[in-house]
Amino acid sequence: MRMRLLMCDHPAWQRAEDGTAYRVVRGEGSLWLVTWRRGDQPETRFLGGSDAAGPHMDVFVAPPGGHRLPAALSSALVALGPVGRVRNPDLWDAFANSIIRQVIRAGHARKLYRRFAEAFGERVETPHGPAWLFPSPETIVDLDDDAFRAMGLTFHAPALRAAALAYSERGEKWLTLAPCDLFEELQTVTRVGSWSAGATVADFLHDWSLYPYGDRAVRTWATRAGGTLWPDSESEFARAWQAATGAHLSTLTLLTLAWGVTHGDTG
Repeated sequence: MRMRLLMCDHPAWQRAEDGTAYRVVRGEGSLWLVTWRRGDQPETRFLGGSDAAGPHMDVFVAPPGGHRLPAALSSALVALGPVGRVRNPDLWDAFANSIIRQVIRAGHARKLYRRFAEAFGERVETPHGPAWLFPSPETIVDLDDDAFRAMGLTFHAPALRAAALAYSERGEKWLTLAPCDLFEELQTVTRVGSWSAGATVADFLHDWSLYPYGDRAVRTWATRAGGTLWPDSESEFARAWQAATGAHLSTLTLLTLAWGVTHGDTG
């Protein structure tokens, strides 16, 4: 299906001078460059490694019915057309990014992710400019407290270290798990709760029914796109959202976030 919009919410996405959005992704020992310009379809280029299959792109389309969303919000999501998103092939990156997003706003988390990647990650040259991969679990474990402090990640350091150690020990098993099982397994890591586990699964496997859909971003965009007041508290909104979206919880959550990406920034 031809997509109308590519969702570029992951902090690794960058914008070249000519307007091209680009990102280097890592998975199964290989690297790919993904590029996109509005009005065109995304392109993927194999950069090297052992597997040239390429990252998977899913396309999401708003259902015309089968839910109880307010009419204005439903119309806004339908108007997006087919929305594509690159499924993150790097579970470690998805996990680490979700930890950095803990407790802070999206815009600030994006800056911290990029600063940390540029300081300690692998640099990859592309035709559009340099890109950086997030530091490996081995690199994270070897960093001292001063390194995290210099990057503004003192609060996140314990969780990142615990996640890096756990991934080194159990990452191969995690790659084989179904969404719900991975969601539960990630929460066995110190300082990782349901928010980070759900955000990781959504990014890696595109099961957005496990995303923390009660959070500020979904609440904000659901209200702005539909012009309808929703419950203010996270738990009350989550219950109302689940009831309103029904069997389309995953798709409608992703599309509401995509609407926000095109109309503003919660960070």
